[in-house]
Amino acid sequence: MAAEWSVVLLTCQRGGCVSAFQRELEARRLRGGLGPRPPPLLLAVEDPWARLGSGGATLNALLVAAEHLSARAGCTVVSSDVLREAHILILHMGRDFSFDDCGRAFTCLPVEEPGALAEALVCNLDSLLGTMTHRLCVGSPPGVWVCSTDMLLTVPSAPGIDWGGFQGVRVIAVPGSQAYARNHGVYLTDEQGLVRDIIYRGTEAQIQQCARPDGTVPLVCGVVFFSSDAAEQLLATHVIPPLDACTYMGLDSGAPPIQLSLFFDIVLCMAGGMTEEDFVKGGSDASVRSARSVLWTALHTFPLSMACIPNASYDYMTTSASDHIRSLTLLPGSASHLRFCKTAHSHVDQPSLLEDGSSVTNCLLEGPVQLAAGSVIQHCHLQGPLEIGPGCLLSGLTAGSSPALRGCPLRDIVLQGHHIQLHDLSCRVFTLTGRLDDWQSPAEEATYLNAPWAEFFCRTGIREGDLWDAEMPRRSRCLLSARLFPVLHACEALGLEDVLWLLAPSVVAGERLARWRAAWRMSWQELLPCLDKAAELGARRALFFLQGQRKVRWVLLGRQDSSLLPLTRSAVHEGYHEVMLGTLDEVASTAGDAGIAARALACIADVLGCMARGEGGLRSGPAANREWAVAFGLLESGDVAGGVRELTAERQKWMSRPALLLRAARHYEGAEQILIRQAVMSSCQFVTVGPAELPPLGHWVQVVCPARLDLSGGWSDTPPITYEHGGAVVDVAVLVDGCRPIGARVRRISEPELRLVSLGGTPRSEAVVELVCRDLEHLQDYCQPHAPGALLKAAFICTQVVQLPSQKPLRTQLREGFGGGFEVHTWSKLPHGSGLGTSSILAGAVMASLYRAAGKAASTESLIHAVLHLEQRLTTGGGWQDQVGGLVPGIKIGRSKAQLPLRVEVEKIPVPSGYTQTLNDHLLLVYTGKTRLARNLLQDVVRNWYARLPSTVQNADALVSNAEECAQALRQGNLPLLGGCLDRYWQQKKCMAPGCEPRAVGRMMDALRPYVYGQCLAGAGGGGFLYILTKAPRQKEALHQILAKTEGLGNFSIHSIEVDTDGFSVEVVGCDQKDSAHPGEGRERPAAFQSREVPAASEAAPSAASSLRS
Repeated sequence: MAAEWSVVLLTCQRGGCVSAFQRELEARRLRGGLGPRPPPLLLAVEDPWARLGSGGATLNALLVAAEHLSARAGCTVVSSDVLREAHILILHMGRDFSFDDCGRAFTCLPVEEPGALAEALVCNLDSLLGTMTHRLCVGSPPGVWVCSTDMLLTVPSAPGIDWGGFQGVRVIAVPGSQAYARNHGVYLTDEQGLVRDIIYRGTEAQIQQCARPDGTVPLVCGVVFFSSDAAEQLLATHVIPPLDACTYMGLDSGAPPIQLSLFFDIVLCMAGGMTEEDFVKGGSDASVRSARSVLWTALHTFPLSMACIPNASYDYMTTSASDHIRSLTLLPGSASHLRFCKTAHSHVDQPSLLEDGSSVTNCLLEGPVQLAAGSVIQHCHLQGPLEIGPGCLLSGLTAGSSPALRGCPLRDIVLQGHHIQLHDLSCRVFTLTGRLDDWQSPAEEATYLNAPWAEFFCRTGIREGDLWDAEMPRRSRCLLSARLFPVLHACEALGLEDVLWLLAPSVVAGERLARWRAAWRMSWQELLPCLDKAAELGARRALFFLQGQRKVRWVLLGRQDSSLLPLTRSAVHEGYHEVMLGTLDEVASTAGDAGIAARALACIADVLGCMARGEGGLRSGPAANREWAVAFGLLESGDVAGGVRELTAERQKWMSRPALLLRAARHYEGAEQILIRQAVMSSCQFVTVGPAELPPLGHWVQVVCPARLDLSGGWSDTPPITYEHGGAVVDVAVLVDGCRPIGARVRRISEPELRLVSLGGTPRSEAVVELVCRDLEHLQDYCQPHAPGALLKAAFICTQVVQLPSQKPLRTQLREGFGGGFEVHTWSKLPHGSGLGTSSILAGAVMASLYRAAGKAASTESLIHAVLHLEQRLTTGGGWQDQVGGLVPGIKIGRSKAQLPLRVEVEKIPVPSGYTQTLNDHLLLVYTGKTRLARNLLQDVVRNWYARLPSTVQNADALVSNAEECAQALRQGNLPLLGGCLDRYWQQKKCMAPGCEPRAVGRMMDALRPYVYGQCLAGAGGGGFLYILTKAPRQKEALHQILAKTEGLGNFSIHSIEVDTDGFSVEVVGCDQKDSAHPGEGRERPAAFQSREVPAASEAAPSAASSLRS
């Protein structure tokens, strides 16, 4: 569950680059960082005054939210009625932060989120948005949540807040130690959980009074919720002086500024232990006391309750460098939804040089960069050799800074690069401080670079007069106001070395002192208003995608199982798609490896698909536009670099609108398929063909094959998964209703032509479609699955019975090579989309009979690889499990290694004596009556694999391991264990190809579940046959009765299956076709199959010849 916001507002200081923060909010909407239903209103709101305070910022933000909601509701004035059903979130950025130019909200955390839709830096703002949206605010009534961003907040997934009967205002607290509370705020509550007082930096006795039974105290954590009633009353005060000064309307009306605290000027008035007199007189001046009086009248009657969240934690982001470094190098509590890591969104050439306990975020570290434990680097591009000691924080340094850092003693220092805007002048300024330095302590009592100021003055030759004006009181002379940092020089460009010299020994320091004195310098206090937050956020974004380019190269060239799709989405959202495309083009053209190039092309297709932003139609579709033919031709010829260049040139013409982008993406996937085909066709080297006696003219060579059941591992045999990950599939050759349902026969004929015939379902059926090929041009479309007879044409070419291309006409080739032509008949008793491997098994049958009829002989292993070759030439893709299942007898496991050339090795699985019959008694086949319609299923799976979606990669691992477990269950003869493998296999299929379980099939499986050990749809799923392993033997009739009583199943039928331990047969028979009937083939076809239509070849028809058109 998640909170569904009506409005999310982020408040920022006046002059704080509100447009840059608005952009950041919009970026989070695009990448899905605001929940499944992003708020319709997303607003960055600038404080009307420089020192408004959290209370004034809350009131101003509430007014802005109400005004926008009123406008959306069609109102012409602000109406408080719009708050009644609204869910509003106000996030306060608060004051400047010493260690991040963009404030505490945009302080980056060392976190990566592998499951995120889009890859992005994770800031404290993102952490808080996640906590509020998915944890803390779930289930709350309409109202206004207010949250500070000046702390790291950890909340368990189920915070346990009871909203029953809630009224008024509720503050959120986290348990903390009494020692921590001495420098923070705590709540004093009564037995009913109502707040009596808020104590800030209280005495030991006051804090003890707030203690809970376990000794902890409820810490103020900066989160408060106003019910819609309370929010209405608070909003009403914006027109009453002096509170009108808190809003932009007050600014526009000329009201004098006022500063209010959310907790001590607004929330406190509702505390049960507070009287009006005490509350009002607690104001710092007359205007605040007047404001408190108004707030008391408006709000004091609302009950103020507290919810203290068990196991939550709160860490205020102080100005202590030690605290900040510690917060970025220690793992958050177990209740956090974030997981810190040593390197986040960074490319590090030598990660072994980063010690445990260090942290690197959004960095590019080239060469040897050594980082000690307890040190942090953020937003830096550094080039080694560099050595960074413990206790350091480096931020905002570019590659040009690296030479100055070499040989410099870096230990316990904070070194930052800043973007500064001085009127129309933009420049870079570097600041250097010590980890132990305090910004505001008087110089006489404090340190600079971790040493007393006096020691610093002595070592460098710098004098107090260089840093502070003579008229400045001594107690005001502190690090914050010291003009230490060079900004501009009259003659020379300034760089990092102009602050690093402050670390140098006195001998070196003397050389730099004059240059430092000649520069115009500023203090940190003076620099703060000049920080260019928009430029800083832009630089971080540019560095993120620069290291992202390195990640792309590392993932692709290193064949890593990391997904680039989240980075792709971010590149498109942030306008860095051209950078991404250029990097992918480079990898594809220079990798020198077809597998790497294919994945790079697939990634380009993903970029183009993302650029369409959900418009333009479906991602899958045809990819044979002639405009891309030149590029495809170069790839087909093996010129990958030239092909990629031509693809890039053509791509530029297709970038103008979503529909063209998607069509371009389809053609990039078409290009990728060319390279996959070339990789798979490496299996041809395992096809060995020898001579055999040429059968007499007119004698049929007949091959009859069983169907196959895939018991586990399917999809792992699919290219490119099979040669990039490795595959393992357990298959069983089966008779269906007592016969082998798939067959082909070939004979030589005197006429030099090819006759291709599809029979109705058995060898003795009438011809359904016939096709005659007399010229080579009739075979040219063999690689187009939609073309008539494409599979059979491809078989003639792959067996090299026919040479294409060739200068010799077809008739000449046939007459010279074989004394005539060939006639081919094919049949299948199985319905289209059966899931029993019909197409590939039929291809094996055709090739086996064709080899033999042409006077050649091929082993079963050769046929397995020959079918792989054929299906790639046919451009239908596909793996090897079907032909392994149908051409190798009995029960076996096929395997392929993660390498090229692709070779399939088959191991027969020995089973206990009698177990084969046991399987025959317990296995049943249920025809679901549903035809699989998912034509693009394979394309989707390959796309997800190339994207390396984590779920797909994990599922590929699970498929292979489940196949090995299934093989072990068969060796043991363990039916329940086997059934468990089948059930897991079905879940894995659904993960690999979502949507492959039709609703009616789900109902069928639910009805059968009590009676089976396991069940699974055969093949890719989506329809066809369901095979079940029953608990009791011979359950065909009993289960038929159960399914007959189940509503919504349609036209199903149940069939017996038996393990075929003999395998496919090849025999030469006489000239009479009727002599070729195989035992059992003269039976009537099962009733469920009687009305089968002849399918198109593009739908993976069970009989290739059934695709022929008359």
